[in-house]
Amino acid sequence: MKIFLNICLAILFMTGTSNAQHVNIGIKAGLNVYNISSSDNSNYDPKLGVHFGLIGHIHRSDYFAIQPEIIFSMQGAKYSAGGLDYKTNLNYINIPVMFQYMFENGFRLEAGPQLGILVSAKNIVNDTDNNIKDQVKTFDFGVGLGVSYVHISSGFGVDARYNIGLSNINDNGTEKLRNAGIQFGVFYLFNHS
Repeated sequence: MKIFLNICLAILFMTGTSNAQHVNIGIKAGLNVYNISSSDNSNYDPKLGVHFGLIGHIHRSDYFAIQPEIIFSMQGAKYSAGGLDYKTNLNYINIPVMFQYMFENGFRLEAGPQLGILVSAKNIVNDTDNNIKDQVKTFDFGVGLGVSYVHISSGFGVDARYNIGLSNINDNGTEKLRNAGIQFGVFYLFNHS
């Protein structure tokens, strides 16, 4: 929790001291479609979840912006083995920093790094919960690529992003596991113009 608070303060400090043309704070929420890729070709199925949180939008010029975010994200995967149904629920606080190219019509292209901090990890086997937080690494590093559109006069927008995990999240055994998912979201930027 201490790490999370320090990161929040750092992002607020960055947005407050920026030499940008203008800075906006906003909120966002949406749908996740996440999966886990495995080095031993285990067959996982995608799992639906949600994400929500805060965004900062820092204009560096007419065409370039930096968008740091603090997002709660429900991730994981599903699979079946030995006649049992498994669902892995991984909840993260994700901190992406997206670098955006902005078009004059409100469309944006974005890419940037993401740090994920594990909040909880459970494996559900036929409706029985098992805490597996000690088997999943605390930090997950990844990259996000996406597109978004903001209605310039209102501050409302939509986005779609593909997040690829670069680090192995397995803290138990030799199998390498990585998060990967698609996010569809809506957002609102306060005082946007």
